[in-house]
Amino acid sequence: MGAGLLTVVQGALARALQHLLYRLPDDLRLSGVPALDGWQLLVLPLGGAVLVAFNRLVGARRRSLVDAVEANALHGGQLSARDSAIVSGQTILSNGFGASVGLEAAYAQLGGLIASASGRWLALRRIDVRTLVGAGAGAAIAAAFGAPLAGAFYAFEVVIGAYTPAAIAPVVAAALAGSQVAQRLGTVPYIVAVERGPAIHSFGYLVYGVLGVLCALVGIAIMRSVGAVEAQTRARLPAWSRPVIGGALLAGLAAVSPQVLSAGHSALHLDITASVPLAFVATILLTKALASIVSLGFGYRGGLFFASLFLGTLVGHLYAGALGWVAGESILDPGNAAMVGMAALAVAVIGAPFTMTMLVLEATGNFSLTGAVLAASLVSSTIVRQFFGYSFSTWRLHLRGETIRSARDVGWVKALTAGRMMRRQPNMVAGSTGAAEFRRRFPLGSTKRVIVLDEGGRYAGIVDPVAAHDGGVDDDTPVLTLVQGRGEVLRPEMDIRAVMACFDAAQREELAVVDEGGRVLGLLTEAHVRRRYGEELEKSQRELFGEV
Repeated sequence: MGAGLLTVVQGALARALQHLLYRLPDDLRLSGVPALDGWQLLVLPLGGAVLVAFNRLVGARRRSLVDAVEANALHGGQLSARDSAIVSGQTILSNGFGASVGLEAAYAQLGGLIASASGRWLALRRIDVRTLVGAGAGAAIAAAFGAPLAGAFYAFEVVIGAYTPAAIAPVVAAALAGSQVAQRLGTVPYIVAVERGPAIHSFGYLVYGVLGVLCALVGIAIMRSVGAVEAQTRARLPAWSRPVIGGALLAGLAAVSPQVLSAGHSALHLDITASVPLAFVATILLTKALASIVSLGFGYRGGLFFASLFLGTLVGHLYAGALGWVAGESILDPGNAAMVGMAALAVAVIGAPFTMTMLVLEATGNFSLTGAVLAASLVSSTIVRQFFGYSFSTWRLHLRGETIRSARDVGWVKALTAGRMMRRQPNMVAGSTGAAEFRRRFPLGSTKRVIVLDEGGRYAGIVDPVAAHDGGVDDDTPVLTLVQGRGEVLRPEMDIRAVMACFDAAQREELAVVDEGGRVLGLLTEAHVRRRYGEELEKSQRELFGEV
């Protein structure tokens, strides 16, 4: 209920800002206005300047802000109230001034924040906090779309990263509550009920499968373009100028058509219900894609989910029209094609085929169309996974250096470091110690390995007591000459995956853990590391299926 209420409030704030700045009629949204005059276009670069001022005021550029997906994947569902408030403020300002971004980032962020704070207050287990965060984010999306099933599957596919029996009840209950709150407060969902099109048969599934391929390619192109533009602008432009320049570029695109602005709520309904020329559809598709790339690449905050829905309807509409033009007669219903394209392109961007399938089902009530949507969505998802490997949210994390591909819990891998697993106070000896003294201190059978230190007390290697007890070694021979693994060490901050990679590369059963100055902190054996990995993996699987 809290997530639904915050979704309504954030959407109202963004719309109020748009109506105030662009002087819109009460019954019209920004992307539905016929045209903007020169003074109204100046709002876009002004919005960039306001966003820069906001970022400096809250210190948003000093560190990366953690969203719900990253929190569930790496931090056990722990979300910062300050980070969430900044994300919400940035998104509302970006969308409110007309940038081509959606509000879903703000919706999911505050929905997840309520859940994360509740989990901490109740001192819940890690797995339960992650489930709650997914439920909060899913409730927010359900409220935005008026589609509880879509919200629930969004939680499973995007925020939790898995379908789990233990999470079904809380996630579905939260999605229903969020959707009901928004509905009772009179919120108009992003996609209103769509007129049911004709039934789809076997041939239609094949044709829509090709549409899924096209949507996957468009989605990959947009995501890569956002990453490339963002990298270039960060490297070549001062931080303060990026949103301002981006706003000026958006003004030029909005001069072509205001449909490229904001999330495209009104434009989506106009282009689904109206019969418009294919040239106009192609123009809006190109300018809307450019507007989304510019908005995110030049530093505006928001999501690509809502924009991808609008872009997908344009791709579907254009696809149906092009097939009809080539064949000389109508092959696909434009409304059906628009809904399939909407789902397939959104799946390419967010990586959630069942979320979009449920969204179309709840919007149309057309089970025949839902089957085609599922087929095209699975085709789109498979191609993106094979040739790109990421959804948009995890792609942005990849650009920051993270390696996660979904919201599945890998935080325990990050937390299980060499410093936590090592045995402290291992057996150590100075490198100048003679073999006779070493034999006296470490008789055969007393220990399997001894760390050797150089004259400065730093790590010099590891010696096997069996080698020192060899009859061919003189009593006065320094043990420093018997060491192995001189340059093969672990750092305390290495996670368990990096530790296992080091063991594989060194081909040794034990490695020392040392700090940057070479001081020995502890010793770690390969057997212990692999046993801990197996234990933690089994524990995570038990938690995933609700087993205590």
